[in-house]
Amino acid sequence: MMLREWVTSVFLLFIAMFSNTLGAFVGVNIGTAVSDMPSAGDVVTILEAHQITHVRLYDANAHMLQALSNTGIDVIVGVTNEELLRIGESPSAAAAWINKNVAAYLPSTNITAISAGSEVLSTIPNAAPILVPAMNYLHRALVAANLNFQVKVSTPLSTDIIPRPFPPSAATFYSSWNSTIYQLLQFLKNTNSYYMLNAYPYYGYTKGDGLFPIEYALFRPLSSVKQIVDPNTLFHYNSMFDAMVDAVYYSIEAFNFSGIPIVVTESGWPWLGGANEPDATVENAETYNNNLIHRVLNNSGPPSQQRMPINTYIYELFNEDKRPGPVSVKNWGVIFTNGTAVYPLSLGTSNGITGNSSALFCVAKDGSDSDKLQASLNWACGPGQADCKAIQPGQRCYFPDNLKSHASYAFNDYYQKMQGVGGTCDFDGTATTTTVDPSYGSCKYTGSNSSTTGGGYLPPTAFGPVSPLGGSLHLQVSRLQYLISATLFAVVFL
Repeated sequence: MMLREWVTSVFLLFIAMFSNTLGAFVGVNIGTAVSDMPSAGDVVTILEAHQITHVRLYDANAHMLQALSNTGIDVIVGVTNEELLRIGESPSAAAAWINKNVAAYLPSTNITAISAGSEVLSTIPNAAPILVPAMNYLHRALVAANLNFQVKVSTPLSTDIIPRPFPPSAATFYSSWNSTIYQLLQFLKNTNSYYMLNAYPYYGYTKGDGLFPIEYALFRPLSSVKQIVDPNTLFHYNSMFDAMVDAVYYSIEAFNFSGIPIVVTESGWPWLGGANEPDATVENAETYNNNLIHRVLNNSGPPSQQRMPINTYIYELFNEDKRPGPVSVKNWGVIFTNGTAVYPLSLGTSNGITGNSSALFCVAKDGSDSDKLQASLNWACGPGQADCKAIQPGQRCYFPDNLKSHASYAFNDYYQKMQGVGGTCDFDGTATTTTVDPSYGSCKYTGSNSSTTGGGYLPPTAFGPVSPLGGSLHLQVSRLQYLISATLFAVVFL
């Protein structure tokens, strides 16, 4: 028995060592309040084309969980607030949820965590008494299924539950939540889980009424006269993002807890707003998310916790145009549903989710009439003589398999060939030009500067971790398995 326990300890040690070598990562949230939501298979194709390695789902959509199987993508699966209310009152409901939405998909779908509700204390405060019981019931169900070491349970909380987040060193949670917060922190500590934080400098800045400079919200360098300093610790804060994360660390510390890491489950910037939302611009969104990526991937924490990387999930993959509220609420997506980038994103190298400012492309307009779009696609691939082989089944641009994506490819091929002799990008009002390169994955659009001529396509840099082990994540796992096997062999036979 002692030998078996030692072997188990060695195994877990290797797992911990391996996960530490991967470093910090950036993932994305996938919301589904989208009018032209791609199929689950097409979503995964888009994720893989952009080498996104970590995603968070707001629910346990069976199609998405199935499509994510055998991809190696790490998945946070969500319990909706409505489901949480039932689970918080019934251990059997929690067990049934785990069996249906987690155990049924493991190990082929790499579910690593469960987000129990979303901003429960801010959005449905009356449910506070059942929040931690629900998390406990879910954890017990994982224990019963022998999945508790692989799958963690936490709950995303807003910065709104901290009334005065600056200076960070003086931050505390609202005292009315003391009992619930204490129970939550005790649960996270006992289960070796992490604190899920939704941190939005966009709202911190826009609601701050000029209190902080916009450079501070966008990770831009601050002049000497604008330096943001905590007067109690003299820590300098170069970004509102870091200050928000540190405010939570200090609030946790006020309860005498330590060693609970923070994962930012939502952060981003809207790229379009209404007349009264002047800061929701493409330029600001591009600046924020690029700087956020660079900040996270430097593998360090905020000033008070510099050794604690801030793994972060960008909000969000697609625009959720069906969400109620102002214009900005609907425009946080970084990728259009046809797989093209809303604006260039750099993930630390020259390759990434990129635009192309030196070329002009012709793509299908958002919201075009489907009958007109189909007729225009038929004309482009017929009398227009566009080369449409790439959008045929099994070819490199077939996925995502939807009318808008296929039409964009055909329109652009026609436009690039014919604009020199008078060809236009109109197609009965269904097309428009853009400087954003629509290319994705191995699907290269005519006119793209990144088109290759025999050298092979270099995929975009991954959102997720890059390991010192080298090679793909799948190759790294294989090497880890070899290392573990060799070690266990040595343990047993030496």
